[in-house]
Amino acid sequence: METSGSAVVAAGLPSHERTCLSTDYAEKSTNSAQIVSRYHHHHLTIHRQRLDHMHPTQTLTPNTQSIDNAEDALREIPLFRSSPDFPLATLEAFADEAHALIDGATTGIPQSALHLADRISRRWLVKSGNTHLAEIDAVAEKLGRAGAYYLSVNYEWGCTVAVRNTASGPELVRVLDWRTPGLGRYIIAADIECAAGRFVSMTWPGYTGILQAMAPGRFAAAINQAPMPRRGGGLLPLDWLVNKIDVWRSRDPTPAHLLRSVFEQSPNYEEARRRLSETPIASPAIFSLVGCHPGQLCIIERTENGTHVHDGARATANAWQAPAWSGRPRGLENSGRVRQLSNLPPVSTEGFGWLQAPVLNATTRLAASFTPATGHFRAQGFAGEQTVTKMLASTLPV
Repeated sequence: METSGSAVVAAGLPSHERTCLSTDYAEKSTNSAQIVSRYHHHHLTIHRQRLDHMHPTQTLTPNTQSIDNAEDALREIPLFRSSPDFPLATLEAFADEAHALIDGATTGIPQSALHLADRISRRWLVKSGNTHLAEIDAVAEKLGRAGAYYLSVNYEWGCTVAVRNTASGPELVRVLDWRTPGLGRYIIAADIECAAGRFVSMTWPGYTGILQAMAPGRFAAAINQAPMPRRGGGLLPLDWLVNKIDVWRSRDPTPAHLLRSVFEQSPNYEEARRRLSETPIASPAIFSLVGCHPGQLCIIERTENGTHVHDGARATANAWQAPAWSGRPRGLENSGRVRQLSNLPPVSTEGFGWLQAPVLNATTRLAASFTPATGHFRAQGFAGEQTVTKMLASTLPV
């Protein structure tokens, strides 16, 4: 692995603030009590394991965009080696950060409401036969607090993505927006070994889905939240309610779990494109995908059972581009965000100096770029318009 920059990554990320994200799911056939027992057994040795799993040579490029230039206040994004059980491994290694994320995500929500939301969410996971339920059970047990199940199936975000050709190969440029504070500060680069090959996911402790990742020599992909279908007559509260009922009735995987299975199982761009286009999902989504060869780039717009694929270089946000598809767009200034990323210079993204409004906004949490042909990726955490991590720049072997 090659890295750039000068600061060697620390073995721990001390956490004094608490904010945090979800978790998601694991193998249906695995007994959750066994998973929890396994990780409790290793609890006393986790600090040594954490050191073993960190890339000792990881270095980071200094941030050039910090508003207050407080370089010493910027965190380093850990590059954490893991096996396919990365949700539990990252939770063990970064438990403080997970609690910090949950604190931020649940601020102002009564504990009674969180317990009720957890019960409803777990019932849906059981009813739908979710293959990651045992893993979510283990994560919830490890966290020991309300909110784990609810946060694992609930997401509200706006994103902007460009898929484009560069001299180094197809590149996926990603900007993630989310209301939850702390997501930029506590981002992790999980470097995961699995049967289909290695991949790196920009993720959070205990989260079992995949929102953006790259498999060197195979492909890179990301998920954008799709428009809300107007199934309640166009009135927002009714649209929201009817769509939640439709998800409740679904037996299909969440988009984030489908993308995880694609990274774990698909050997190449063609297979990833087929699975993301054809597999039924529990709710609408927009997938972005690039491979390693010229022309291997597309945006895949999905309803639960419908698909529209846009091949070639383009950008997308949180509105449909398919003719005759309608819905309530997510986020703000979709057309402005798409226009900005569509006009990036035709060279590989070397940093995020180009990032500005409206793509950069009050809810921006992550900017990243992935080039699977070379194995190179860059990522930086944000809290709105301010950077909260140094830029991680690394190259994984192809």
